[in-house]
Amino acid sequence: MGAYILRRLLLVIPTLFGVMVINFALTQFVPGGPIEQVLARLEGEGDSIQNLGGNEDAGFEEENGGYVGGRGLPPEFLAKLEVQFGFARIVCDEGFTGEQSIKSPECQKEMIPALERFFLMMGKYARFDFGESYFRSISVFDLILEKMPVSITLGLWSTLIAYLISIPLGIRKAVRDGSAFDTWTSSIIITAYAIPGFLFAILLMVVFAGGSFFQWFPLRGLTSDGWEDFGFFHKITDYLWHITLPVIAQLISSFAVLTLLTKNSFLDEIRKQYVLTARAKGLSEARVLYGHVFRNAMLIVIAGFPSLFLGVFFGSSLIIEVIFSLDGLGQLGFRSAVERDYPVIFGTLFAFGLIGLVVGILSDLMYVLVDPRIDFERRE
Repeated sequence: MGAYILRRLLLVIPTLFGVMVINFALTQFVPGGPIEQVLARLEGEGDSIQNLGGNEDAGFEEENGGYVGGRGLPPEFLAKLEVQFGFARIVCDEGFTGEQSIKSPECQKEMIPALERFFLMMGKYARFDFGESYFRSISVFDLILEKMPVSITLGLWSTLIAYLISIPLGIRKAVRDGSAFDTWTSSIIITAYAIPGFLFAILLMVVFAGGSFFQWFPLRGLTSDGWEDFGFFHKITDYLWHITLPVIAQLISSFAVLTLLTKNSFLDEIRKQYVLTARAKGLSEARVLYGHVFRNAMLIVIAGFPSLFLGVFFGSSLIIEVIFSLDGLGQLGFRSAVERDYPVIFGTLFAFGLIGLVVGILSDLMYVLVDPRIDFERRE
């Protein structure tokens, strides 16, 4: 097993490298980079440009009390942006000992080729240095930590509740396969799975969050104002009060898949020969079901927990976050893509890609822990 894990760990490097290469190459063809985003924001806002670039560096002047940037941004300002965002560097003449500045006659701007920028970026990422956001003046790592509580809330609670509901329900549906209970629960599950999460979230908000009916739950956020001053138990109840509706909206589709997976897994095991043999020996139905069938049937369900949690955790619905005003990783990813905030885009892609690959290895280890008979090295 050790050799298998070592091979999987060694495969993480080329896989992650390939993911980064593909995404970096795609961004080179997407119109409107971060500099264009800055210019679009500052277009016609003379005071903002003047404050951002500085009078001396940007070369702004006032003529007749008006703003000259409205007739075109100074080249020095654009060059400064390119250097600041890492698209260019300042190269000075040999022997120059003064301050390196684009305004110095001995210095000039030199564009950095895309291939060189990629390897410079990967060199920093190998040291887990993800840089700083272009537009938020905060490191990417701190930005992720800032948004993490929302994603942890949605991911962890949705996954745990899905397992707590789906496993018992799936087992009961398998035992009573074809009965009226199985039929009407399947109808409810399929209907719930067909309802889009955002539509269900709006329905919950309208009914239970001060819409047209009840006002039992808050509309937005993870906590109430002044939460830091609450007592311990008050903090817990307030937190649970806020997350109820978002978690239910996030849960609506995931538990349906897990329930049917549990049911089908149990049905496959119940029909096998060893179950007939156990029943023929006179074992009780509960002993057969939970002493023999459960371990084999739960193999794929339990071993898939890391992957399921990761999928819910990193794939938290952007629309649900927007509806309930939750500022999590979903909104962070969307805003970063719109703003072309490359450090955030590539930093989160590298971090989450690495975590995803490691979780894939943990999923394999879970299979072995649940059923030691599995030997990946022998299968290879």
